[in-house]
Amino acid sequence: MTRPLPAVALAVTLLATGATAAPAAPAPAPASAPASASSAPSPAGSALADSWQPPLSTRGRYVVDADGDRFKLKSVNWHGAQGSYNGSGDIADPANHHDAEKSDQLPLGLDRAPIGTILADFHRLGVNSIRLPFSNEMLHDQRPVPDTSVAANPALKGRTPLQVYDAVIAASTAEGFAVILNNHTITSRWCCGLDGNERWNTSQSTAQWESDWLFLAERYKGNKRVVGADLYNEVRRTVMDDANWGWGNDHDWQAASQRVGDRLLTEANPDLLVIVEGINWQGIPTDLTEHWRPTLEPARELSHTLVASDKLVYSAHFYGYTGPNHTGATGTGETHDWRYQELSREELFHTLTRQALFVAEDAARHYTAPVWISEFGIGADETNPQGRTWFANFVDYLVAHDADFAYWPGVGFTGHGRWKLLDYDAQGRRSGVFDGDDWRAPHWQRLVDAPGRTGAVPVADTWDQLTTDHTDFVQSLRARAKGDWDSGARKAACPDGQRLVGLSAGGGRGLCTDTGARGLARPGGALTVVTDERYVADGDWAGGYTKYQCPANQFMIGYSLRGGAVSAALCAEAARALPKTGRTLWFDRGDDRPAGSPGGEFAHGNYKGQCGSGEYVAGVAHSGAWGRGHKPAALLCRTL
Repeated sequence: MTRPLPAVALAVTLLATGATAAPAAPAPAPASAPASASSAPSPAGSALADSWQPPLSTRGRYVVDADGDRFKLKSVNWHGAQGSYNGSGDIADPANHHDAEKSDQLPLGLDRAPIGTILADFHRLGVNSIRLPFSNEMLHDQRPVPDTSVAANPALKGRTPLQVYDAVIAASTAEGFAVILNNHTITSRWCCGLDGNERWNTSQSTAQWESDWLFLAERYKGNKRVVGADLYNEVRRTVMDDANWGWGNDHDWQAASQRVGDRLLTEANPDLLVIVEGINWQGIPTDLTEHWRPTLEPARELSHTLVASDKLVYSAHFYGYTGPNHTGATGTGETHDWRYQELSREELFHTLTRQALFVAEDAARHYTAPVWISEFGIGADETNPQGRTWFANFVDYLVAHDADFAYWPGVGFTGHGRWKLLDYDAQGRRSGVFDGDDWRAPHWQRLVDAPGRTGAVPVADTWDQLTTDHTDFVQSLRARAKGDWDSGARKAACPDGQRLVGLSAGGGRGLCTDTGARGLARPGGALTVVTDERYVADGDWAGGYTKYQCPANQFMIGYSLRGGAVSAALCAEAARALPKTGRTLWFDRGDDRPAGSPGGEFAHGNYKGQCGSGEYVAGVAHSGAWGRGHKPAALLCRTL
């Protein structure tokens, strides 16, 4: 379906004037259209905009801006465009109000307060970024939003939900906020149950999901303060089946998020952060069956390696009424499992680290990345002491770990309890966390004011995992440009800028790094595919074994396999002469890795060989001549 381009001048008018009058409909303009002189941001917006420079990327566990300065994601969720509000102020009942629910697919509060007012209140909350949910259905809905839904912003009358979304993004980024797009649901409705939105492809095809993401990434490419793509919300079980992490089928969330992340960066917008949430639920939640929240735990053994490894952010959600083995349901079942709010402070901290924050705490691992707690929250009307204690402890944990966060929700509505930080009545009067006696206020204040890492973040050593478990895994753009360099084999290659440093004896896993040798490859230098032993001219370093060795002054960046046997080595030309001194590292009968195993567990259940951080891999040998399954058996490690 053809979608009309947004009218960014509309957002400019809303921000500058407070939408007190309805101007003539502006001509369509691309999402990246510049703001006019009348759209100057507020003083708070100017200060925020001056405090960071887009685009964002990552260095180790930190998000950084274009200057390399730490940009801690202090965010709120501004939800509604995913379909959760029926215009009357209540949560839409899917059974009775589905049409109204769909027609009001827009961020909450636009019926009651000008968009400029809402953004001014976000500034007062002390946040610098907005998680902005949407549904796939909203992107395709050509019906204009009801006039009552934008009563406080009359310039939005007659606009489609996507055009309203455009206007909100344009106004938010003009105020200096970073905006992260969040694919919250497929169909427009309140999340999250057994509702056809459990997976990214439950009620639509994976191809459609990818197409919608490419469309959005391209749409906002010119607006550099649209900084991230939060790929899908709370992946969870359907009635009959679980999503999985690494099985290689059409329910494989790790593979699906890897693929669309790479496509976003290579086909649509290389500036985006790619944000991957862990799996929210697996198993049938009864006392008689196994069930759990995997969150990010599977990343310990199988993580993401994007073509640009400094663009990956992981995320997780935590609410006190849920738990490691608890959906949060109030009905029968799950009675033997604790909720997070029932854990002691020590148990809670241990569990949060085990389930998610280990990713940001464990330095020099293939899974090391920033972790964004992109949903957490509690009601202002919470009276349960357990709930209040949980929230205080959770904030303590976020502060102690200097964690990135996004509160749910930033703007709320009647029928959602008093969870929201901001609310507006029918007359547009605000009530919020800082208005009146809200027990959450001191916790929120110390969270947004918490000390943490600021300023320049040094470039971190990078470790990334390669896997040929189910398909090719060529993460080097240079190698991709070379084409099919070993037809019929499964191929893997490190992201550009890294070298191969480890390999497994089975399973096809590899480990890449830039440690100790950033910029090792010659720009535009040769890539050589080695498929025979012609380069073994300086000694037989693995007698009786089949060896693939790089030419002089080249190093391995990839490999290919046929079955379990190595069939080729992919080598890159170095920017300098490389020493030939080195050693043979055997790993056919046990692990042979440096002390401390830098890089982490990259091939669980298989023997692994790994050269030292001050070495490069010059060749690989496999056991074809000995009838041992042709598995990789030895690496030629040479000093850098």
